[in-house]
Amino acid sequence: MSETRRKPRRPCNDFLQMPIAPVGIIATPGGRALAERIDKQLKAERQHLLTRCALYENCPGFIRESYLIDSACPRFSNGEGKAAILESIRGFDLYLVTDINNWGITYQRNGQTVTMSPDEHFQDLKRLISAARGFGQRVNVIMPLLYEGRQHKISGRESLDCALALQELVRMGVSNIMTIDAHNSHVQNAVPNYGFENLHANYQQIKAIVNTESGFRVGKDLIVTSPDLGGLERCRYFAEHLQTELTAFYKLRDLSRIVDGRNPVAEHRFLGGDVAGKDAMIVDDILASGDTVIDVATTLKERGAQRIFIVCTFALFTSGIERFEEAYRNGVINRVYGSNATYVRPDALASEWYVSVDTSRFIALYIDSFNRNESVSRLLDNTIKIQALLERKGLL
Repeated sequence: MSETRRKPRRPCNDFLQMPIAPVGIIATPGGRALAERIDKQLKAERQHLLTRCALYENCPGFIRESYLIDSACPRFSNGEGKAAILESIRGFDLYLVTDINNWGITYQRNGQTVTMSPDEHFQDLKRLISAARGFGQRVNVIMPLLYEGRQHKISGRESLDCALALQELVRMGVSNIMTIDAHNSHVQNAVPNYGFENLHANYQQIKAIVNTESGFRVGKDLIVTSPDLGGLERCRYFAEHLQTELTAFYKLRDLSRIVDGRNPVAEHRFLGGDVAGKDAMIVDDILASGDTVIDVATTLKERGAQRIFIVCTFALFTSGIERFEEAYRNGVINRVYGSNATYVRPDALASEWYVSVDTSRFIALYIDSFNRNESVSRLLDNTIKIQALLERKGLL
């Protein structure tokens, strides 16, 4: 029987849809840098669409110098805040952009300069939603790093913060929430009657790797590994598309001790075969302190792995970059790939071992498609694009 291949999708739907309303992008202070990048990409995408369908020229607000709506979130001297939208939003399709990890934003509280926490970013988002209060035709939230996404389940007498946050947003009038690579996509069950889009930047990550790494190999010369069993599904996607072996590590915990509220990891045990002479991709969603991935990379290196690439969606570097600098100098890791969908500390961006993966066009395409009621399936499934990329690079 002859092999059948999936028919490539058109870049857009067969029938170009009309916008439901003019796009308006409102950014929290933490999301402003991301919103500006999205705005630039959205403008370019809509100029391109105009060449395909001249009717868009007659749509109010379709082509504009900027889709950003001026807003402000000032704070009082004791740290309390408020939000104000500084221009008309009546009848707009609103997209509120926030980056809850952006600790590069500071403010004055009681005479001291303090950085903004995720809780404060989320409060600013709610303030802006409140300020919009019914003026916009639809309110959507763009939150690449999902607020409280790691607190998606409870153990004992714990709070279920992510579910509560999502429910609070929809109660305030939010129609749709877009995030990237949610730690656990099942959090959408908290708001089953509302739109929740969990996008993945797999294509952008693979594209960055093959364009950066000379002699990059797939198939039997590469392994994809998960630093823990919880990330296997994410790694399976990479392994299938790169046609390579899927491996994982198991965290063996010391149940006799409790450190920082949990049993410490005594050992990272490798679940896989021979890695000698192979390149390795360690794939995870969030890179926090980095202790786990560095330990995993060290184990793989001791087992004979050649080059080691760490691929994550959100590179937080919560404990600084010293361990990564040391691992790079000692030849343990070759590169770290993280997206620009969240704030990345400047010293990491300046490091030769760090590569920033651009997701702004990806998010802009989502906003454009959603505003025109077009399917976002092409953004959810990157299989065709990844296959075409690997074929162009001669890797398949």
